[in-house]
Amino acid sequence: PGTVARGQVVYVHPFAEEMNKSRRMAALQARALAQAGFDVLQIDLLGCGDSSGNFGDATWSAWVRDVTDACDWLRKRTDGITLQMPRPPLWLWGLRAGCLLAAQAAQMIEEPCNFLFWAPTPAGKSLLQQFLRLKAAADLASGNAKAVMEGLRADLAQDRPVEIAGYLLAPSLANGLEQANLKPPARALAGRVEWIELSTRPDSGLTPVAIKAIADWQHAG
Repeated sequence: PGTVARGQVVYVHPFAEEMNKSRRMAALQARALAQAGFDVLQIDLLGCGDSSGNFGDATWSAWVRDVTDACDWLRKRTDGITLQMPRPPLWLWGLRAGCLLAAQAAQMIEEPCNFLFWAPTPAGKSLLQQFLRLKAAADLASGNAKAVMEGLRADLAQDRPVEIAGYLLAPSLANGLEQANLKPPARALAGRVEWIELSTRPDSGLTPVAIKAIADWQHAG
């Protein structure tokens, strides 16, 4: 009571099975940030983890609202501490597809946002393609993978959900992910961006796509 955190952090998890695989590491990082004096909020998006609803109920716009609602809830926790102290900086911490959601949610938040991007993907189209390929993987040997992919695309285009690796993917969620790009918020509010990627190669570097995306953020200030 009476103290202000060094910052407030909302964690936005990645898509589908990537969320489950990264859950422990995200929890460890959240605890480390909390011990360093940050308020950290981990949420499960609609239909994910312990959240209400089913994955098949999720839409991209609903997930964006989940992020903005989480930020609003966390910010209100500091409103009653003291009027003499400034609010701590707000951070959106995204992993993979969570980075896309964080950047889009920031356009709806009426204050500066800082970003912590873990293994960000500059475009959601590639993530959707990878996810759809899980369905086609079993048909690679038979040579039917292309037909399976075309069938999945046709179903989504005709507003029919598809089942992949135990997840029921709604067309509205697939379309939102496919159209998402890691672009700076249109309203250029001053903030900081930390972009972190991991590689096992000693001579590795950022991909040309990542370099261009970073340049766009730097150009936006």
